Amino acid sequence: MLYANPVPGDFVSGQYYDERGTDYYLSPAKLESDYAPVRFQRELRLFRKFCRSGKVLDVGCSTGGFLYNLNERFPAQYERLGTDVSGPALEYASSRGTPVLRGDFLTTPAGPFDAVTFWAVLEHLFEPRAFLERAWSVLKPGGLCFVLVPNMKSLAWRLLGVRYRYIYPQHLNYFTGRTLTRLVGERFSVLKLRSMHFNPLVIWQDWRSGGADVSNRERAELLKRTTGYKRSPGLAPLRLAYPLVESGLGALGLADNLAIVLRKETGNKEV
Repeated sequence: MLYANPVPGDFVSGQYYDERGTDYYLSPAKLESDYAPVRFQRELRLFRKFCRSGKVLDVGCSTGGFLYNLNERFPAQYERLGTDVSGPALEYASSRGTPVLRGDFLTTPAGPFDAVTFWAVLEHLFEPRAFLERAWSVLKPGGLCFVLVPNMKSLAWRLLGVRYRYIYPQHLNYFTGRTLTRLVGERFSVLKLRSMHFNPLVIWQDWRSGGADVSNRERAELLKRTTGYKRSPGLAPLRLAYPLVESGLGALGLADNLAIVLRKETGNKEV
C-alpha cells in the first residue's frame, strides 16, 4: 500500500475537515451534485444488491448525500445514521433529514448495524485498518461493510501518474485491489471486488494542465458539470455508450475506483 509520509496533524485528527475543508463540502456546486438523484447510482445499485433493508451507518457521511438518496429511493426500508468529524457538514445533513452523530468513529459508541459504508473515506484516514476493525466490532453477525476508494491501477493513473488530481494532500493512502484485500485481513470475507466509475473529463483536464493544482472550487464545479451531463437529454446517445466503456474498463480493473463488499466473519473475538 502506498501512503503519505509525513502527514500534517490536521489531517490525522480530522480537524481539516471540520474547518478548512468546508469551503468544498458546503459549496453550492458540491451540494447540488451530492443531492442529485444520479449522484450515487452505482453505490446504491451495489448496496441494494447485498443489503435490502436494515440499520445502516455511513462513516464519513459528510453532508449526507448517500443516506438522503438511499431514503429517497427506498423509503422506510432502512434505519439510517451518518457520522463524521465535520460539524458544519453534519449540520447540513441534519437539515436535510438525515440522523447524524458527530465524533471519532473509533471511540464513539454505536451499533449494532446491518451495514457500514465507507464511500471515498479510507483514503483520507491515517489508520484505515483501525476503522475497518471498528466497523467489524459494530456490525451484527454476518453484517456487511462497503468500501469505495480510488484505484491506483486505473487507466487514469496509468496515463497521468502523479499528474492525476487524486494524488493530493488529503489522500493519505493509495490502494490497488491486492492491497485493499490485504488490509481487510481475516475479520471479513470478501463478497465482491470490482472497479467502477470512469470520468474522461478528469483525464483530459489533467493531461492538458500537466498536473497543475486543482482547487476545491474547480473540483466542485467539475462534479456539478459531470452530474449535469448525466441528466442532459441532448447527451442521451453518449449515455448509452458510456456504460459499455465503463463496464469494459471495470472488467479489466482499470476503472477509476475500487469497490469491495465485505461480510463480517463471526468466528473471531470482539475487538
